Amino acid sequence: MSQSTDTPEKSGPLQRFLDFIEKVGNKLPDPAMLFFFLLVLVWIFSFLLSPFDFGETHPLTGADLNVNNLLTGDSLAGFLADMIQTFVLFAPLGIVLVAMLGVGVAEHSGWIDVGLKKLLGFTPASLLTPMLILIAIVSHTAADAGYVLVIPLGGVIFYAAGRHPLAGIAAAFAGVSGGFSANFIPSAIDPLLMSFTLEAARILDPEIALNPLNNIYFTAASCLLIVGIGWYITDKIVEPRLKDVEVDGDEDEMPQMEEVSPKESRAFWFGFGAMILGLVGLFFWAWPEGSALRDPNWDNPEVSSLFSFQAPLMQAIVPLIFVLLLIPGVVYGYASGRYSSSKDMINNMTKSMESMGYYIVMAFFCALFIDAFAQSNIGLLIAIKGANALQAMALPGQVTIVGIILLSAFVNLLVGSASAKWALIAPIFVPMLMQLGISPDLTQAAYRVGDSVSNIITPLLPYFPLVVVFCQRYVKNTGIGTLISMMLPYSIIFGITWTIFLLIYWALGIPLSFEANYVYPAP
Repeated sequence: MSQSTDTPEKSGPLQRFLDFIEKVGNKLPDPAMLFFFLLVLVWIFSFLLSPFDFGETHPLTGADLNVNNLLTGDSLAGFLADMIQTFVLFAPLGIVLVAMLGVGVAEHSGWIDVGLKKLLGFTPASLLTPMLILIAIVSHTAADAGYVLVIPLGGVIFYAAGRHPLAGIAAAFAGVSGGFSANFIPSAIDPLLMSFTLEAARILDPEIALNPLNNIYFTAASCLLIVGIGWYITDKIVEPRLKDVEVDGDEDEMPQMEEVSPKESRAFWFGFGAMILGLVGLFFWAWPEGSALRDPNWDNPEVSSLFSFQAPLMQAIVPLIFVLLLIPGVVYGYASGRYSSSKDMINNMTKSMESMGYYIVMAFFCALFIDAFAQSNIGLLIAIKGANALQAMALPGQVTIVGIILLSAFVNLLVGSASAKWALIAPIFVPMLMQLGISPDLTQAAYRVGDSVSNIITPLLPYFPLVVVFCQRYVKNTGIGTLISMMLPYSIIFGITWTIFLLIYWALGIPLSFEANYVYPAP
């Protein structure tokens, strides 16, 4: 392992390829502007393609399917008149903002920080690596907290244990980013991605409904896979290669693992206890047969009425995430002394919303693009033509799913945001695969695998430079090439094993989630 980004890293074919990816990616417009440009392209192509007959019919109605010209006077007037409604009713917008209000209180009050430190503090040395990776995966529940908290803590605890700190950073980075879609705890990313999937699926089937946690069984099982594989890679591949890399950082600048004070510890347990009480209360509310959280019209004896699409419990997943993170955050805030009034809680929510300003801007242009894409029928025609081509090739469904994983991993090298990528490609691939009988739930699961495994090798990940800085605290000459070469084994092995895992999971027929399917239309 070289400590510098000079030769031989710069001269290798892998580094030249990654330099090319970085150069191309940097030339892409900002995601918000990218959606605007795509909106303009949809308008232009709707005008150019509207005179042609493509010989296709709508798969549900049987009506002739042609491209609608969006540049007519009536269409433009409707676009302006409906702009506010299109944005306000954009499904991902409310989902993310509501969830982030609760996450903001739990994170900024300090409850999540103390919880992570306590988990890492009592871990035996022999289980340090898997526990660190597990905590990194769980940190997804707090949005991007893992990048700024768990990754530097990985270096701190490995260094304190007499192990190489870069190995700790690599293991944490692999869990936070490489295992981004492996988690057994629901988080805001689950309903967020589902909402894009749902918007895309409704291009083909306007009446379709999806479970907000439509991949949760698969992501929970994937958590075990990523922890196990990541443990092996860290201890058997990455750390041995670091044995000759000298730790030459300034002792005064190296971060130290701050101890949790008794007051903070008590406050954490008060918050944790409050959350458990909330979960117990939810259980006793939902369990009775006549519960208001159940679907009163449900008549399927094989599935509980709690888990139907119309059940109030399923419709309240995001508000429940908000409440169940808000409660421990508020209790911790007051018990630790960080809160002196309700204004402190509101300030935490405000701070969380300040970080969402860019997302709101991106969501505005994304909503307009997806709506225009659907209104023009271009997306539906691409899906039908693409599905016909795939049917003619007679490729097995498994090959198609592997292709989606590889494509997602490649696009991830160019576009950093998980939601932005899925917003771009979901309107094409979700309805296309629906035409082949593959459900939106399975297509989304394939995307999540591909999106995760290449996160850790793309310099375009917004937090990638930050991870380099974390490494430089211990090894001064660490550069982008050093970090990529350190993370490449995780990326390659995660990609291969996780893909095989999904195919086996599918072959065995293990449910992706409650009320989730592998085939479309659902049986």
